[in-house]
Amino acid sequence: GPAHGRHCHRQRERDREQDSGPARPQPPEPSLLRFLVCPLSKRPLRYEEATNELINEELGIAYPVIDGIPNMVPEAARMTHKKPPAEGSEQP
Repeated sequence: GPAHGRHCHRQRERDREQDSGPARPQPPEPSLLRFLVCPLSKRPLRYEEATNELINEELGIAYPVIDGIPNMVPEAARMTHKKPPAEGSEQP
């Protein structure tokens, strides 16, 4: 029936993805990277290829990069190993 046809189509798409080799994380455009700054500190960000993230060393946060697009909302950022200094943080 129609359900079977849908399944076959999905299978074909999965095969096509595998043909293009392992899905490597896609880095952001270098031209984009040049003027990207952290929305919180307005400082340049460092692209970390190993984790596919944009790192703000100063604040100790990392923004994920999804399909080459940096997801630079504070909610998406994760804390890296370094803790930000207590002073200047947003706690009252």
